[in-house]
Amino acid sequence: MEIHFAPLQGYTDFEYRRIHAKHCTGVDAYYTPFLRWEKGGVRDKDIKDILPENNEGIRLIPQLICSDTDEFNRLADAVQEHGYAEMDLNMGCPAPMQTKLKRGSGILPHPSLVESMMKEMARRPEVSFSAKMRLGLDTSEEWKELTDILNSSCLRHLTIHPRIGKQMYKGEVHMDSFSEMTQALHTPIIYNGDISCIEDMEKLASSFPNQHGIMIGRGLLARPTLAQEYLQGREMPEQERKDKILAMHEDMLDYCTRKYKIDSQILLHIHAFWEYQESQMERKAWKKIMKAGSMKNYLEAIRQI
Repeated sequence: MEIHFAPLQGYTDFEYRRIHAKHCTGVDAYYTPFLRWEKGGVRDKDIKDILPENNEGIRLIPQLICSDTDEFNRLADAVQEHGYAEMDLNMGCPAPMQTKLKRGSGILPHPSLVESMMKEMARRPEVSFSAKMRLGLDTSEEWKELTDILNSSCLRHLTIHPRIGKQMYKGEVHMDSFSEMTQALHTPIIYNGDISCIEDMEKLASSFPNQHGIMIGRGLLARPTLAQEYLQGREMPEQERKDKILAMHEDMLDYCTRKYKIDSQILLHIHAFWEYQESQMERKAWKKIMKAGSMKNYLEAIRQI
């Protein structure tokens, strides 16, 4: 199975991806946080995030979020201008700010809109498209209205997060619905949702041996070595894992120090590196890192681990 790194706004920007790929192996593809059309263009920061020179050495798949075919084509044009031949359509984002505009999972109750997006993809045979979706926005049955559309599409693969949009990231994933989707859809399937350890990955691999891959987001932010450990078939010794994470941190701190000149800004961004790692650390040490209000206290907290 392929292992894909899911995008998270504010966490997996180009510098994090570059650093992760440098120190941890096992990820087959990285996705950008979604690009969106806003105020007559694509945000400069989103374009900077996909620049090839900022993503050397990794397979990067830019992700688009859009409410109609006009936005889709404008975004696809902008991405193609930078030489990309792979793109992903976000049909899963649960944020109300996006869903109310029929973006993300807000598109799922509108089969005709989904179909129009798939037709636009087919008009770009030079691009390999994929999509990421939820079961629906309001119910776990909405995907069924999209089955024929998805099966006749040109999608290279489809990533499924088996929750509905209204759940956000809470509650149980609907594994029965995911199983039903894998039977109904012809497109290669990638699973996404609540993967935090090797055992989770092994269980998915044995339960769904024909799936194309697994997409992990928060699980890799919490344990950056997870994909590498899965491929090696063993958990890393604690010290080896800690050494990799601290090496990543050293590069990230160097980047933040060069980019931001004020301590408060440096700390704001470097704290994001540790935010999801609480479950992998001694809680007292993690709290000391996250509560550090000065670089002096922060560096002292790092020295202690």
